[in-house]
Amino acid sequence: MTTLLSPLRELTTGQTQATLVILGGLVALVVVGVHGSWRLARNVVTIAHEGGHALVAICSGRTLTRILLHSDTSGVTVSKGRRDGPGMVATAAAGYATPPLLGIGAAVLVAADEISIMLGIAVVLLLATLILIRNAYGVLSVVLTGAVFVLVAAYGSANVQYGFACFVTWFLIVGGLRTVLEVQRKRSRRRAPDSDADQLERLTGVPAGIWVALFALLGVFSLLGAGRLLVVWPPV
Repeated sequence: MTTLLSPLRELTTGQTQATLVILGGLVALVVVGVHGSWRLARNVVTIAHEGGHALVAICSGRTLTRILLHSDTSGVTVSKGRRDGPGMVATAAAGYATPPLLGIGAAVLVAADEISIMLGIAVVLLLATLILIRNAYGVLSVVLTGAVFVLVAAYGSANVQYGFACFVTWFLIVGGLRTVLEVQRKRSRRRAPDSDADQLERLTGVPAGIWVALFALLGVFSLLGAGRLLVVWPPV
């Protein structure tokens, strides 16, 4: 897997990079916007979501028990520790915050032409998540997602890697925004009484709607930030 650890071997022109940035964004919009493709791709956002819960739980001193990923694209991260306090609040808030933050982090690396590093970090994070998965569907989801990253890193040309990295960047941010809209829609129909936002309301007293708005704002700012980093016009 030398491509994963080595710099890109092809030199893309500014025009080619601009095209790949835009193409990656358009593909991400289609994948997120079309029901059939979103139904499958949403699993990747769920992996990021639950991975965020898990990482913050560990960093805040909680004991992580397990991560479960389900075929309906929902997920559960179970940790032990205090039922309230800053650690629990941070853990609950991390889920919806993680996909856009990963997206903006990816945008920083893409803008710096550090595609190999970006792909390598993704593989490491997926492997770390895999260790914590405790159900068969979850293992399958993470393995298949990781396999795509490994194949692109090992066999993709520089342009393929760059385009894929752009797609992943846009997808994480736009997909994360869609999940926020989805949870708000469910909340408005009283179908998600135990959503992260509702848990945060019980923990902090801040209305769940405010938390949903904050998650949405984070997604919008991440989208704007990624655009500022990646979209250079006219291309040079």
